[in-house]
Amino acid sequence: QVQLVESGGGSVQAGGSLRLSCAASTSRSIFRINDMGWYRQAPGKQRELVAAISSAGITNYADSVKGRFAISRDNAKNTVYLQMNSLKPEDTAVYYCNARTIPWGDYWGQGTQVTVSS
Repeated sequence: QVQLVESGGGSVQAGGSLRLSCAASTSRSIFRINDMGWYRQAPGKQRELVAAISSAGITNYADSVKGRFAISRDNAKNTVYLQMNSLKPEDTAVYYCNARTIPWGDYWGQGTQVTVSS
């Protein structure tokens, strides 16, 4: 009922930047996109929150990315962005877009690989 399409992953050297995008589309007009966010999962580790943003624009960041990453959204387009600057090798992971809806729903994108080389 909600599809998330991610783009913008890739490979970059340490210190570089990448911008991820995630566009949400709903098959039924009764669904309203509420909170959106980005999670990541590195090999052998649990999926963790990177950043989240409410429909009102309130943001939340993991301590490890504060000051380097910025999340934003375009409500008219149901799109969320993650600007990642000063990337580090430890940022290497598969990044997943997440969207929560009203009525309640919890949806995930297919994931996009981010690789940061030293």
